[in-house]
Amino acid sequence: MIKIIRAEHIHQKVLRLYFSDHSWGDYDLQSLIDRQTELTLPLNDEAYFQQFFLELGALCWPNGLELSPGSIHKKLEERQQLHSETKTA
Repeated sequence: MIKIIRAEHIHQKVLRLYFSDHSWGDYDLQSLIDRQTELTLPLNDEAYFQQFFLELGALCWPNGLELSPGSIHKKLEERQQLHSETKTA
């Protein structure tokens, strides 16, 4: 099972996510926020957006919004935006 092991805010509504399979990708949440649901509306506020945290490998916010790491991983892979970490000796 894929988990998010680290998340960094890059710019605007984009987070760089690092996964347990040693892959990473920049995930733009703007299209999710544009849905204007009860759970995504608070993400319009930059300070609130940056309150993201990881819980059991999922991407979460204090209001209960929780995004599946497997789903994010699959979307990044489908968009060819998933990268593999390469280790140098």
